Amino acid sequence: MSLRAVIVGYGSVSAVHAEALRSLPDADVVGVCDVDPERRDAAQRELAVPTASTVEDAIRRFAPDVVHVTTPHHEHEGVILTALAAGCDVLTEKPISSDLSSADRIVAAAESAQGRNGRSPRVGVCFQNRYNLSAQAMKETVDSRRFGAPLGAVATVAWHRPPEYYTSKPWRGAWSTSGGGLLINQAIHTVDLLQWIMGPVVEVRGRVGTDALGDVIEVEDTAALTLVHESGIRSVLMATNAAPTNLPVTMDIAMEHGNMRSGTELLITGDGAPDQVIKERLPSDRAKVYWGASHGELIKDFYGGFGSGKPFWIDPGEALHALRIVKAAYDGAGGFPHRAARDLDLDNPYLR
Repeated sequence: MSLRAVIVGYGSVSAVHAEALRSLPDADVVGVCDVDPERRDAAQRELAVPTASTVEDAIRRFAPDVVHVTTPHHEHEGVILTALAAGCDVLTEKPISSDLSSADRIVAAAESAQGRNGRSPRVGVCFQNRYNLSAQAMKETVDSRRFGAPLGAVATVAWHRPPEYYTSKPWRGAWSTSGGGLLINQAIHTVDLLQWIMGPVVEVRGRVGTDALGDVIEVEDTAALTLVHESGIRSVLMATNAAPTNLPVTMDIAMEHGNMRSGTELLITGDGAPDQVIKERLPSDRAKVYWGASHGELIKDFYGGFGSGKPFWIDPGEALHALRIVKAAYDGAGGFPHRAARDLDLDNPYLR
């Protein structure tokens, strides 16, 4: 049986979902939903599928098994709740939503939803960097303690986003629609890896600011955070969208008897062990090598569990961890005892 997929929101990341779906023998894109007629025309032209302007119409006409959510952040909740109410499985882009209250509603809806044939629907969130070969190896190495306990981590995200990136899609630079800037839109993947590999985060300290694009956006383009993990160790994240070009994300992990460093490849060194090098997958678009190439792996895994009755391992509750860390950095409600220092508006309601 070929599973029927509908993509809601036809923009840059939807092309990644469409490419991954085309590679699966048991999945077909049967329709695209977008409010913009020009994007609907583009979907018809590029994917040769029918389109709809509302989620309700798309579900009624195309009868999808899975709804892919690739809309702006603030639109995630409405699409996800509509799809769940119709009994569809859902795979959404990160973040789970633009604010914590909305995310909590999504978590609750996913836990209580009833799918077709009496089974619970699978709901997944695209934190695809967990499927990177380097991330998987780092996680296994830390968990195994083969080089002793981890001592801490340092990660960098140095990317370039020109003014046109925001002016072409103004929702990206506004609190009310994106829920933040660099941290929630780009560096959240690295935030997620730090808390997944190094353990739950209990304190967030640092600074976020708009250092380069203040005349274009109201959200942040630069951040420096210190995360305190449940074990007491610290991770440091330095991130910016003001770099001159897009560089590979790096992560260094120090252990009692070894070290790991990831970029385009992972180097593992340890006392009494030969150095180990793990090459990373490369995307089909070499210009976006800094993105990584694991979207397809995540989507393949998500579809592989269809009908199993088992929840997807990166579900809304799991995705909430990274969002809480980001919102704590914005001085939002995240349950963390220490607030982050910031250059942003303390009274901004979208920080909460």
